[in-house]
Amino acid sequence: MRRLTAPSHRRLALGRLALGRRRFLQGSAAVVAGLAAANCRQNLAGPAGGGGSDGTLHIYTWANYTDDGLAEAFTERTGIRVVVDIFDSNEIMLTRLQAGGGDAYSIIYPSDYMVSEMIELGLLTELDQSRITGLENLKAQWVNPAYDPNNAHSVPFNWGTTGLLYNRDVTPATPIDWDFLWENQTALSRRITLLDDMRETLGATLKSLGYSYNTNDPAQIEAAYNRLLELQPHIAAFKTTGFENELLGGDLSVAMAYSSDGVELTLEDDRIAYVIPASGTSLWTDTLAIPTTAPNVDAAYQWINFLLEPEVASAAVERLYFATANQAAFDLLPNEIRENPDLYPDDEVLANSEGIVAVNANSNDLFDQFWTRVTSA
Repeated sequence: MRRLTAPSHRRLALGRLALGRRRFLQGSAAVVAGLAAANCRQNLAGPAGGGGSDGTLHIYTWANYTDDGLAEAFTERTGIRVVVDIFDSNEIMLTRLQAGGGDAYSIIYPSDYMVSEMIELGLLTELDQSRITGLENLKAQWVNPAYDPNNAHSVPFNWGTTGLLYNRDVTPATPIDWDFLWENQTALSRRITLLDDMRETLGATLKSLGYSYNTNDPAQIEAAYNRLLELQPHIAAFKTTGFENELLGGDLSVAMAYSSDGVELTLEDDRIAYVIPASGTSLWTDTLAIPTTAPNVDAAYQWINFLLEPEVASAAVERLYFATANQAAFDLLPNEIRENPDLYPDDEVLANSEGIVAVNANSNDLFDQFWTRVTSA
């Protein structure tokens, strides 16, 4: 596999805390269009009070989707200050918005299936596409996505896969499929982490049984729960971030991870490799959306337009290593990024994979009940 060479400012010291997929790079030396990094802060607790429309854009996003250089470039362009808050699962983001956080943020980054759920709940603004410039830059598969036809409520930002990230030095063999975890559970005991994400982790277990991530069959969902419960004693933790140093140090053998994290660590250390399971995995899309109670809608549209600019999007990809949904930005990327199979797998590799979509209410309740049981067992 051809590897990217990580720029020196991207290399992580082993002792440094690594935040994983969607990492928020505070103090990054990288900049957009030559601008020095500044003026973007992380606030995990969320902004005090409402988001306001006082020349500030409050964003609620995954880590690794913005950095100081991106925020500074936007501020230089518009005069609007950027404040970024981080979530690590769609469900946490949804809970915050339903608890009244929707009036704190003008831009949020829900994933595909969550867009569908939030539309159903009336939480997303129907976009005025006459105010958006650059939709024509999207890759063909995101022009009319099933989760949000004609991108009526969201704009695709990036995409990726979910797979197994492993340390060659401490893993008994090369993982090929999800079954590897069950077949090697004794050798891997307490050296595995799975995502702290209900639909991803139960979905991967469903896939290992030959079922769809999006099944509404109660028997299949229960079968996945029972299989995951079998593996549970051997799982070190359910975590979406924070496994990186343990994997690099050899304390973990295998971590279920998003492709953006996979690229990050394979660049950091040649012992680390990322595998897309042969039976298929989830294909996720993360989007830009405006809550119905957004306090600064004008700034939200400006942010969307800014990120749709090919030069801005491609520069962000080169620093943050995610797969862009923007064809014009993709065309500007160096070959070593465009040809990286961890970021941009061949269609043949993805043939058995599927996007996660909203399931019916009864199935969602079952997912939630079983997930609570297995993570608290």
